[in-house]
Amino acid sequence: MRKSQKIRETFLDFFAQKDHKIVSSASLIPKDDPTLLFTNAGMNQFKNVFLGLEDRSYSRAASVQKCMRASGKHNDLEQVGKTNKHHTFFEMLGNFSFGDYFKKEAIQYSWELMTKIFNLEKDRLYITVYEEDEEAFSLWKKDVGVPPDKIYGMGKEHNYWAMGDTGPCGPCSEIHYDLDPSLEKGDPQSLIESGSDRFLELWNLVFMQYYQDEQGNIHPLPSPSIDTGMGLERMATVLQGKKTNYETDLFAPLIEGVCEICSKEYPSHDQSDISVRIISDHIRAVAFLIGDGVTPSNEGRGYILRRLIRRAFRKGKWLGIEEPFLYRMVSLVSDIMKDTYPELISSANYISNVCLSEEKRFAQTLHSGMRVFNQYIEEVKKKNRKTLPGDKLFKLYDTFGFPVDLSQELAAERGMNVDQKGFYRELEKQREKARRSWKGEAQKKEKEIYKPLKEYSMEYVGYETERVPEAKVISIMKNGQQVQELKKGASGEIFLDKTPFYAEAGGQIGDSGVLKNPHFSGIVENTYSPVPGVMAHQVKGVGGKISVGDIVEASVDRQRRKAISQNHTATHLLHASLRYYLGDHVKQSGSLVSPDRLRFDFTHYSPLDDSEIREIEDLINTKIREDLPVQTKVTTLEEGIKEGAVAIFEEKYGEKVRMITIGDFSKELCGGVHVQSTGEIGLFKIISETSIAAGMRRLEAVTGEEAVKYTQEIEGLLNSLQKRLNSPREEILNQVDKLKDSLKSKEKENKSLRQKLAHARYQKSEDEVKKIKGVPVMVQEVKGLSNNELRELADSLKQKLGSGIVVLGTARDQKVFLVTTVTKDLLDRIKANEFIKKIAPIVEGGGGGRPDFAQAGGSKPEKLNQSLQKSYNILEQMLS
Repeated sequence: MRKSQKIRETFLDFFAQKDHKIVSSASLIPKDDPTLLFTNAGMNQFKNVFLGLEDRSYSRAASVQKCMRASGKHNDLEQVGKTNKHHTFFEMLGNFSFGDYFKKEAIQYSWELMTKIFNLEKDRLYITVYEEDEEAFSLWKKDVGVPPDKIYGMGKEHNYWAMGDTGPCGPCSEIHYDLDPSLEKGDPQSLIESGSDRFLELWNLVFMQYYQDEQGNIHPLPSPSIDTGMGLERMATVLQGKKTNYETDLFAPLIEGVCEICSKEYPSHDQSDISVRIISDHIRAVAFLIGDGVTPSNEGRGYILRRLIRRAFRKGKWLGIEEPFLYRMVSLVSDIMKDTYPELISSANYISNVCLSEEKRFAQTLHSGMRVFNQYIEEVKKKNRKTLPGDKLFKLYDTFGFPVDLSQELAAERGMNVDQKGFYRELEKQREKARRSWKGEAQKKEKEIYKPLKEYSMEYVGYETERVPEAKVISIMKNGQQVQELKKGASGEIFLDKTPFYAEAGGQIGDSGVLKNPHFSGIVENTYSPVPGVMAHQVKGVGGKISVGDIVEASVDRQRRKAISQNHTATHLLHASLRYYLGDHVKQSGSLVSPDRLRFDFTHYSPLDDSEIREIEDLINTKIREDLPVQTKVTTLEEGIKEGAVAIFEEKYGEKVRMITIGDFSKELCGGVHVQSTGEIGLFKIISETSIAAGMRRLEAVTGEEAVKYTQEIEGLLNSLQKRLNSPREEILNQVDKLKDSLKSKEKENKSLRQKLAHARYQKSEDEVKKIKGVPVMVQEVKGLSNNELRELADSLKQKLGSGIVVLGTARDQKVFLVTTVTKDLLDRIKANEFIKKIAPIVEGGGGGRPDFAQAGGSKPEKLNQSLQKSYNILEQMLS
């Protein structure tokens, strides 16, 4: 039996001996690829290399990559638990060739590893190839020796891969393993095509040998490449002699944990087995997603995470688990994965807290959802129908997290059906809306136009200098087209052979400044890198003209650069201070470094109180006063991590990285600009602390001159308060409290007077009470009362009537508020919540409530009187 960790090590060692560069797993959150919600394959982090947009010093690589397939085109969510081999989170072992070796070597390597290193029985291995790929068929047959009756040609659906509608593409070849002929009898090729559990697809070899253009035409690539992917979970199943992935050392402890919590046996060979498997799968995905900085929300990645937590929680309910329990399983995941992903250990407490918070939230939502579900059922029954409509199913799913199968089961218990087709129509509408709103699609740049610029050498020298006296213009672009010149008044992108301007990256905004020569002057408004290795200067011509080939002086705005440097070094001090006081679970999940302020987003499960903020500020300002040296070392990612540097998961690091060390206090991998010593920062001041998502906090701060300005503004405000309150500074809070108490007392008196006046006005006469179908009805517009006071008045008038209906309305601040009450003896004839829904649309609003009391809001105060007058007609119809 081979443990999973040994499988990882064996795979990487094998390819290291074949001169492959071993590359660490990228984050589950793709960097610089707005087309993906999650990393879903090993090749994602090499996408720009395959597209020719990025160069690496190596031409062959291998990795063990964390992957998620729970959304989009590659979505295995609905299969999880029902099959033995599908997962949301999984690890992909892959080897890659960037224009180096091709089919022959890829096939030989895979067969050697499978049969000689992993010692799999050749007789149990089956090969599929693209039906038109005669070369691959021949290599498997002649070079490797696979019998031709075990090599199956299949169509494009099974054995052809494309990066997208345009781009690299090509045939692929898969290696399948026969787990046990007794599992399912039949023709192997047919069973493989149908996805039988008897066969496991272990390895997919993609041969990128073509390029598909916009017209769908296929062209041979000048340098064919290789992209392969092997599922760790499936290989563990085979090497550990198991029948399913869930029996391996990656899942068995999790299944034991679930069974211990719910006091059930596994396998029990019934529906509960599926629930156990789903929970064991989803908790892995949940732990890694939260660990990589995703937090539960209602859109994008956070929505997928929320859905996974809620789906697993519901499965727990089916198993009889009534309390939150997923958070308890996080430690099991981190223990199983700690050898490969040690960061899970330090993050386990934070992940558990985020998970627990979401479980509690869903437990409350589920309770509310059941009330709404029962309400929908009653509405359908009243219409003498047997099917719960698709829009109602979707509302339960979207608002209350009810999976459609839960609604289906609950409906069946009441002898009813559900409109699944209608539900999926509504779901597709939401998905289309999400696709349109997914900001990544809007931000996606057409990078192909910059590809020719990769041929030029562009050097960034901004770490050493802020001015380059002679830089050559190697290209100019305007509106996405290459041009030869840029004139006064025009804007465009200028590309230089060397530049002191920092291109926006890592949260630090791009530099600005000036380009000039005797014939031209222009303002550099921003600097950015559209593709790796290409630096674009967004320039507005101020005078003269500039042409390709000209020499210019390039000068960065020094004052602005200095302020940015202060804020960037301050973010490193802030990160280290947060980890010092709050714990190692704190991870940077986003930042903005600009001249006037800094913003720092980080993982933490509770707000920072005033004392914590004060401690963090004090520690940072202490480090500033110590004037610690800020040192830079260029090293490799692996060496930097070994030396204890903090790496930001979302960042995409090159082969060489810059490690920024601040005394013995902070060590981070960072490509930004920094001060020489902390004393240059001057002063650090936090100006706000807020929540941006569940388990995610945001700090904003200022440094240097901006911090001085901020403290001066606060000082000026305190001086003004002193003068206005005519009180010494130490007594200001007491004076404010006295004013608040006095105001509260006056408001209480005013409320009492308003209520007395209202009661005197509306209870003094019987004239306002009309009888409709024998029922006393009072309809009134009321002025000068708050919403709460209007509710109290309605209740008081109802008591006075004894039997009847009260409808009151008021308009204030361009808003309408309506209330209606019905005495208990009339509830069999009319319900307040049904009535309010009929008059609310008149004021362009909506509302609801109970049968005896309901309320509504509206946005058309000019229609208040109309809605009240129509109340009589509506009540007459309903009472009839």
